[in-house]
Amino acid sequence: MPQATVHLLRHGEVHNPDGVLYGRLPEFHLSELGQEMARTLAEHFSCRAAGGARITYLAASPLDRAQETARPTSDALKLQIHTDERIIEAENYFEGMRVTKAELRRPKHWPRLVNPLRPSWGEPYKTQASRVMEAVQDARVRAIELAAGDFGTDGPEAIMVSHQLPIWATRLSAEGKPLWHDPRKRECTLTSITSLVFDDAGTLLRVQYSEPAASLLPGASSTPGA
Repeated sequence: MPQATVHLLRHGEVHNPDGVLYGRLPEFHLSELGQEMARTLAEHFSCRAAGGARITYLAASPLDRAQETARPTSDALKLQIHTDERIIEAENYFEGMRVTKAELRRPKHWPRLVNPLRPSWGEPYKTQASRVMEAVQDARVRAIELAAGDFGTDGPEAIMVSHQLPIWATRLSAEGKPLWHDPRKRECTLTSITSLVFDDAGTLLRVQYSEPAASLLPGASSTPGA
């Protein structure tokens, strides 16, 4: 089987005027800026496809913001959006709260803060990386199957629209780095692309990172993930 690439795409900016950690809550949709980011990514992938990239598979987390980010690319490339539960946002005890220093000082939360290496307030980093990588490998195989008979020079590609923390945990795991980290230092901006490039046998060769919508990032709000 040919070399293949799976692009982990973070969703665009979310309308979140109250600044809560929205996690897996429904009805958190893209803002106007987030919609513009999604259109910019669709243009990016369309240009790549016009240049010979064989993008054959598109998947998204079931959450509204991921589905809405995927839609312009789906329309542009005429690809169905496959919903994959395995690339959903991380579970988080603080979901629905404004996670301020004052809130974290409340004694009822202290048992959830005892182990930042796991982390104790939500889904373990290792679990996130495992489920996302499983989905990535399935998307890699599906992209190859869908490209059968297309003899382009580049290997097939898949796009998966997910969320900051699962993407970051997966990247750290893929690069053999510790999974615990400072959330403020994640290299995974809104609508950024973390690309996993595999060889014929499905072994990871390298990780690449890009920000096609970088010009839209100044001033964008981004509540940290779990």
